[in-house]
Amino acid sequence: MFYAPVLFQTVGFKNDASLLSSVITGLVNVFSTLVSIYGVDRVGRRKLLLQACVQMFISQTAIGAILLVHLKGSNSLDEGLAGLVVVLVCLFVMSFAWSWGPLGWLIPSETFPLEIRTSGFACAVSSNMLFTFIIAQAFLSMMCHMRAFIFFFFAAWIVAMGLFVLFLLPETKNVPIDAMVERVWKQHPVWKRFMDDYDGKEDVKNVGMII
Repeated sequence: MFYAPVLFQTVGFKNDASLLSSVITGLVNVFSTLVSIYGVDRVGRRKLLLQACVQMFISQTAIGAILLVHLKGSNSLDEGLAGLVVVLVCLFVMSFAWSWGPLGWLIPSETFPLEIRTSGFACAVSSNMLFTFIIAQAFLSMMCHMRAFIFFFFAAWIVAMGLFVLFLLPETKNVPIDAMVERVWKQHPVWKRFMDDYDGKEDVKNVGMII
């Protein structure tokens, strides 16, 4: 999203065409976010995240394979392959925009117990901003050195993301915030062992202080 014009110029688009392609991916991003708004409480968080992992992984590896095979000799792609790369980038942006993009903000805001919700959400947002900054600063240098392999590098991280959701992230669809601990965390096969001593008294105390 940050360097789409640079990426599209790399695969052979002219300046105007690369900017137009960036506009297209931006529009895909906006309209795909509406899918998340509509479907997050109907489909569920985990299903959106896992579906997006599959779609993002396929898109990343396909782009990497195309660039690895066809970009070696001429440092540019023919028109058909360049158009295919744009479609694959749009598929990646589409899946990200209805899953990891918005849900990266929603899920931390609803999962923490009340007494640590502020600090927990602050840590989640801070880490989000920190790694966004690191990726933004490192991507161009990584692309110059790794070339097509940068897409395989990030595809491997998508696998890690999917495994995290599959085994560690509980579904919070239609769960009230004040029931999150009892109905979600204490029932989860991994996290319930850390919640045995939690009785919610601190939540009641904090609510009383606020009132």
